[in-house]
Order: sequence, then C-alpha cells, then structure tokens
Amino acid sequence: MDYTMNTALFLGYIGVGLMVGLSGIGSAVGTAISAMTTIGAIKKNKDAFGSCLVLSALPGTQGLYGFAAFFIMQPYLVSTISIFQGSAILGAGIAVGLACMLSGIFQGKVCANGVEALGNGYDVFGNTIIVAVFPELYAIVSFATAFLISGLIA
Repeated sequence: MDYTMNTALFLGYIGVGLMVGLSGIGSAVGTAISAMTTIGAIKKNKDAFGSCLVLSALPGTQGLYGFAAFFIMQPYLVSTISIFQGSAILGAGIAVGLACMLSGIFQGKVCANGVEALGNGYDVFGNTIIVAVFPELYAIVSFATAFLISGLIA
C-alpha cells in the first residue's frame, strides 16, 4: 500500500467517523434535552409520560441516519480506495455529521418545548410532532446526499 492509498483510506475513515460521531452527539444531546424536560413535566402531569417519551426519543433518529450512511460508505473503505473516493467519503461525513448533529440538538429543543406544554396540561402532542419534523428534514437531506455521493464514487 503506498502513501496515496494510506491518505485516501485515512480520509475515508475520518469521514465515516465524523458521520457517525457527530450525528450520535446530536442525538445524544437532543434526546437529553427533551428527556430532562420530561422529568419536570411528569412531576406536574403524570398522565403525559407516554407522549413525553415519544417526543424525547424523536431526536434519536439523527444518530441512526449517520450510522446508516456509514453502511452505505463501508464498501469503499478498502486498501484500493482512490484519493477521490476518500475525499468524497470525507465530504459526505462532514455533511451528514454536521447536519445530523445540529438537527438533533434543535429538534430536541423543539420537543422539549412541547413536553413542557404537555406537562402544563396543554394538548400539543400532534402539533409538536409536526413542527419537530422540520429540523429532521435536513438530516434526511444529508443522508440522501451521502447516498447520492456513494453512487458517484462507485
């Protein structure tokens, strides 16, 4: 294996590390934000726990998008990878990682507001689900971009 292949493989592994790591961070922070609010909400309204639980789990999907993008890129992480392929995987990793991280955090904040309202007795579960999907759209777009990139580097 020569220096160019080592560099290309290194770039590819950095890319998948970013896509899985940053998206996981976003999901962890987003679910924690919403879950912390859930604890306060169920002190006021124990009957809201089921709805609060769903809203707390919703930001966890971004981590799954990063993990799924890794599976799409995994076949290219071989010793014969080109510098173009390694760079493409790095670019996809940055795009997926950042989009999913920020989407997960901000979706967690949206869900936390809905959880707080549920704790105060307001029936906003359906409305919260609808508006919480907005930040997730950009995580889905980044995942679709990784999918399209994988098709270009084959």
